[in-house]
Amino acid sequence: MTFIAAAVQMTTRSDKPANLDRAEHLIRLAAARGAKFVALPETFNWRGKRAEEAAAAETLDGESLARMSRLARELEIHLLAGSIAESVPGKDKRYNTSALFGPDGARVAVYRKIHLFDVDLPGRVTVKESDAKMPGAEVVIASTTIGKIGMSVCYDLRFPELYRRLGFSGARIIAIPSAFTFPTGEAHWETLIRARAIENQCYVIAPAQFGPNVHGFSDYGNSMIVDPWGRVIARAPDQECVIAAPIDLEYLERVRRELPALEHARLS
Repeated sequence: MTFIAAAVQMTTRSDKPANLDRAEHLIRLAAARGAKFVALPETFNWRGKRAEEAAAAETLDGESLARMSRLARELEIHLLAGSIAESVPGKDKRYNTSALFGPDGARVAVYRKIHLFDVDLPGRVTVKESDAKMPGAEVVIASTTIGKIGMSVCYDLRFPELYRRLGFSGARIIAIPSAFTFPTGEAHWETLIRARAIENQCYVIAPAQFGPNVHGFSDYGNSMIVDPWGRVIARAPDQECVIAAPIDLEYLERVRRELPALEHARLS
């Protein structure tokens, strides 16, 4: 099976309706290019001041994911809603939640980001995601008509044990919607994405946020699609855009057959 996958690169701000309109425009552009799987970046629907996050958060049945469901159904695509701030009744904090929709608009899978980004780089970046977010606890792999899709979000990328579990659970595609900071992105983003693809012999689709953000620092962008041999087969320029590349599952199986590293693993 071969199909086109697309990653959407965005610069999300605090105007949610404008963000959703922009996301829809880019999703439609991807679908017009023949994409059957479209992935949005982390926090695609809203990025604003921490004090305003509770008001901007939504449940899984909120407006943002409902709109993504309608688009998936209309365009007959698999659509990964990168992530939203998911509100939970009775909780002061929220989840950073990614949702996957099928071509019928049904919600196929939900993943809540396990690893929260707490970092202090004096004079450059200070982020403490755990101030407002709760960590998820479930490894999620979605069974779809285009293959098994392993789900993750941004900072998860630094924890190979998560991806090993996804690989050994049958993932053929791994999604990593992200908002990588510029300093860490410039140093590690490509290296880590290619490593996850190589060690698990999977396609990796990594849509990202790009440019100056509301938190006072810049996101790295460089959204990528990487094949199971570790080759970057699509990379975004420095702007909001859509990138696309073919996902060839027969090629993936050939890579695994000719270099059967997953079969040789002894510490899984």
